[in-house]
Amino acid sequence: MPQTALVILNYNGKSYLERFLPSILKYTPREVTVVLGDNHSKDDSVVYVQNEYPAIEIICNDQNYGFARGYNEILKRVTADYYFLLNSDVELRGSWSSLIKAMDDDPQLAACQPKILSYHQPNLFEHAGAAGGWIDFLGYPFCKGRLLNLFEEDHQQYDQPAEIFWASGAAMMVRARLFHQLGGFDDDFFAHMEEIDWCWRAKKCAWKIKSIPDAVIYHIGGGTLPYTSNNKIFLNFRNNLATLLKNETAARLMVILPLRWLLDGTALINFLIRGNLGGANAVFKAYLHFINWVPRLVKKRKSFRELSKGHIMNRAGVFRGSLIFSFFILGKKTFKTLVNE
Repeated sequence: MPQTALVILNYNGKSYLERFLPSILKYTPREVTVVLGDNHSKDDSVVYVQNEYPAIEIICNDQNYGFARGYNEILKRVTADYYFLLNSDVELRGSWSSLIKAMDDDPQLAACQPKILSYHQPNLFEHAGAAGGWIDFLGYPFCKGRLLNLFEEDHQQYDQPAEIFWASGAAMMVRARLFHQLGGFDDDFFAHMEEIDWCWRAKKCAWKIKSIPDAVIYHIGGGTLPYTSNNKIFLNFRNNLATLLKNETAARLMVILPLRWLLDGTALINFLIRGNLGGANAVFKAYLHFINWVPRLVKKRKSFRELSKGHIMNRAGVFRGSLIFSFFILGKKTFKTLVNE
């Protein structure tokens, strides 16, 4: 039987650990190793877990590396066939063993995720992953059950396992060896979009990503960085552009980038009209950082070319239209009205 490790990356998250570790341990199979990866917390998270849950393995980073490099550094020291990466602000109310079974049953499955519902409003899908991640042709990510900031009610409408484009880093089951072979998360991202970037690399090598809705988690979301944070806006815009440049074809980029400049510029102007100077500045800073990153990103793009050579990209989970146009102009507010799978 393949060995699975459930790995929680923690930074000053004692309150979440106190609240959610009991449910995580209750619904985690005994044969699974539970690991707390601590990102150099300043609170007493580590001491708390050592005292209250001595069976949990603790691995500590020497500084706060953020989500991307933080996980990379921890996972170098975790021995397993599968990693289940789980946020600290997650409650389990049932088994997630169907994720393990999905990996066992399909050797071409690189990663999968459970259905992700809101902890505070359990009838709604949660922002970070919902029922599985998709992407439109311009590189904007969205989810089954969540378009932009509009959340659908869960009526079991997405309860069939299905291929998606990206699995949420909030609750992501991934093949350990492949995770490292594909370079892990991009250290430079710090946080946000790193799982989409990794999944895109896997898809370029013809691997599958799936949603497995038999498993369900309840996620608070925005626990360490609120969704309205200007820093989150900055990271999302910058890292999304970086993901595009690293992974999209040159021919598509020639069409996509001018359209992105237009749409992202419109978002900046919208922030200004609403008096959100911080949000406008975050978008502007994201583009400045992205431009400075271009030579570095081009090198990363070239370095990955050898790994993906000879493969036909698996484009399941790519919406060929525009999310922004369909949402605001055509009025398509749910996944099923947007995409006919």
